[in-house]
Amino acid sequence: MPELPEVEAARRRAERQLVGRRLVSVATVPDPIVFEGVSPRRLATLAGRQVVAVRRRGKHLWMELERPPHLLFHFGMSGAFRLGRAGEPRPRFWKLDLAAEGDRRLAFTDPRRLGRVRLRRNPEREAPVANLGFDVLDALPRTAEVATILARHGAPVKAVLLDQSLFAGVGNWIADEVLYQAGLDPRRPASSLTREEVARLRSRLHDIVRRAVAVDADSARFPRTWLFHRRWGRKPGAHTARGEPITHLTVGGRTTAWVPSRQR
Repeated sequence: MPELPEVEAARRRAERQLVGRRLVSVATVPDPIVFEGVSPRRLATLAGRQVVAVRRRGKHLWMELERPPHLLFHFGMSGAFRLGRAGEPRPRFWKLDLAAEGDRRLAFTDPRRLGRVRLRRNPEREAPVANLGFDVLDALPRTAEVATILARHGAPVKAVLLDQSLFAGVGNWIADEVLYQAGLDPRRPASSLTREEVARLRSRLHDIVRRAVAVDADSARFPRTWLFHRRWGRKPGAHTARGEPITHLTVGGRTTAWVPSRQR
């Protein structure tokens, strides 16, 4: 599933492709699941409007047009933006195709149909964006505030990190990476963390998200010592780059990779 770094990389690509340009046409594939409460006819009326900005909060991204409504996206499990030029074939699994001035095109694709395309007059003040917590890239609070948030929750710290109403943008691999690098057992109640442990968690969250964003979410460029490279697939006998055995379990309904010898 695309997490904050992947969505931020998509935001930057869309920004370079469309900002300052006027939409020439808006084409859709009829899909009442992906297009939540939005008709193809309504989307077609966006043609002629200029794209002013592309913004993001957590895993939600929206295109701010010169006047509302604005296009709001959530990528779900397999959503993505594909860039192109006029006249090129549309990509497989396309749902929305935006053609803009200067021969620019951007398509939203989603083979699993778990993403969502919505229209909102004011995305930041309407659901679902308004229901999100702080963005962990742009608005990560100081340690004292993070400690206060965690102290209110007795659920496993892994589950709390995945709560988008608290930590907007954290997904499964980020949560596992943060807890591995911070040396924290994902099953620990969030409220049990000491101030020192919270400081460690916040520091690793800040660094991991920023490093992933800095390389445009290209996982081949993540540090080789990251758990990310060895956490997938519940493989028997999996080890970290340091040779530590990796264990898999379910926490908060999500598959969790962790290293018992390191995480306490």
